[in-house]
Amino acid sequence: MKKTNSSWLLLLLCTAIVVFARCGKKENPPAPEPIPATLYTNTIKLDNTVPLTSGINYDVRRFLVIRLSFNNALDRTTVASAVSLLQNSAPVPINFDYENNDSTLLVTPASQLPFLTRYTFSVSGSLQSKQKGFLGSPVNIQFVTQIDSTNKFPIISDNALLDKVQEQTFKYFWDYGHPVSGLARERSNSGPETVTSGGSGFGIMGLVAAVDRNFINRIQGLGRMQTIVSFLKNTAQKFHGAFPHWLNGTTGVVIPFSQKDNGADLVETSYLMMGLLTARQYFNGADAAETTLRADINTLWNGVEWSWFRNGQNVLFWHWSPNYLWEMNMPIRGWNECLVTYVLAASATANNIPATVYNNGWTNNGGAGFVNGVNYLGYNLPLGPSHGGPLFFSHYSFMGINPNGLTDAFANYTTQTKNHSLINYTYCVNNPLQRYGYSNSCWGLTASDIPNGYTASSPTNDVGVIAPTAALSSFPYTPVESMKALKFFYYTLGDKLWGTYGFKDAFSLKDIWFADSYLAIDQGPIMVMIENYRSGLLWNLFTSCAEVKNGMKNVLGFSAPYL
Repeated sequence: MKKTNSSWLLLLLCTAIVVFARCGKKENPPAPEPIPATLYTNTIKLDNTVPLTSGINYDVRRFLVIRLSFNNALDRTTVASAVSLLQNSAPVPINFDYENNDSTLLVTPASQLPFLTRYTFSVSGSLQSKQKGFLGSPVNIQFVTQIDSTNKFPIISDNALLDKVQEQTFKYFWDYGHPVSGLARERSNSGPETVTSGGSGFGIMGLVAAVDRNFINRIQGLGRMQTIVSFLKNTAQKFHGAFPHWLNGTTGVVIPFSQKDNGADLVETSYLMMGLLTARQYFNGADAAETTLRADINTLWNGVEWSWFRNGQNVLFWHWSPNYLWEMNMPIRGWNECLVTYVLAASATANNIPATVYNNGWTNNGGAGFVNGVNYLGYNLPLGPSHGGPLFFSHYSFMGINPNGLTDAFANYTTQTKNHSLINYTYCVNNPLQRYGYSNSCWGLTASDIPNGYTASSPTNDVGVIAPTAALSSFPYTPVESMKALKFFYYTLGDKLWGTYGFKDAFSLKDIWFADSYLAIDQGPIMVMIENYRSGLLWNLFTSCAEVKNGMKNVLGFSAPYL
């Protein structure tokens, strides 16, 4: 019993010593794993140029090198899944090379990229370094490849080029004209029954030029004019002698331009009458066919009740509706594209207007909104809004009215039209908003289609869209600048811009967008104003009208060598 107690005490003592020893010893926890350093880019370069990371990089080589320098060596196994080059949403094959012990990545397309195409280059946060650090800031770069500057068509003489543009543009009105009425369809990408009264007036002036240049013969031109005039006289809806903006080309029934614009449009009617009077002066033969054509045109011309559109006031009103009467309430006041409306209203042999309507309505007696007189970009602008507004202000009315040597109490119209064009040109050359592609060869802001819409572009409403009609219809005012633009549009952009009916309506190199449309009111001025530049034909014909001479000189007080 005594021995047993001694063994037990010894065991107890040993256990206590072990427990004490363990409690007194402080064990060190395992060392934590080191946190990998975050991966980040030191530099990014597109062909040795630091790119914009917000915005779009333009004019990039088609076989470019994208060089990214990192703070640590890359884990090559993570590169292919993290780095991408997309055209729209489609992946583009790319190759990878490495420098500086894998801390520099070189990315190149597997094959040469197309011209003028938009891409997105991305590096996601899944990219890792060899130390397993993730990329801290993903990379996203957008770029557009350079323009193909090679000539798309053989070089021809300037005169031959002008011939080609006029003849091809005329096809819009001749080949695409409505088969029943002969009138101009509103646009190439809308309902084929919709014809335009004002655009048809422009097309008629183009037809006269086409006959004179032997694109069609006189008999063909006369036949089309007989179809048009017969339809207008016997079929088309009229409202106090005025035509609607749009009509059905088969039935002649008005197609509403908007809910309340479903009746008379006096401005569009004036463009139509300008064309008809021009044709009346051209088809001046003594034979029965041309004599009858002139008589029918006079019936239409004399049927317009210009003074009725005053609505009892000293101003003309743009619209009248059989349902909504004068509710649109849009007085025609200047300065804009409507000068010819007042000229014709003053020139009419019946239902005409006195000078008071012109002075109080159109010119606001020389007050605000009409007279300008400010210098813009080095050019004085006698009339109109800041920087002149869209260029069609100097085109539509002046397809028939010759501005050369034309003056009145308010302006020299040679100065007005020329300086308006030069302001527009200089604005595009200066390019204050840095719109890609603008240059002394790529200019012209006016009303046109734009991506997903339509707008009246100008220096004060610049959305980055160029309309060929702007520069080309300015040939009489800026022949050197317009010819340079024409050659760029045709030779450089011709594979994208030139088509069945001449130049498509508009384009944006900024957005890499080319319209698929042609519009009557844009194609017409191209052909007509180039002809006025070359021969003055349409100016001479319209201003040879005895009524127009009287209205401009004796009623409105204009002065010009031809009056």
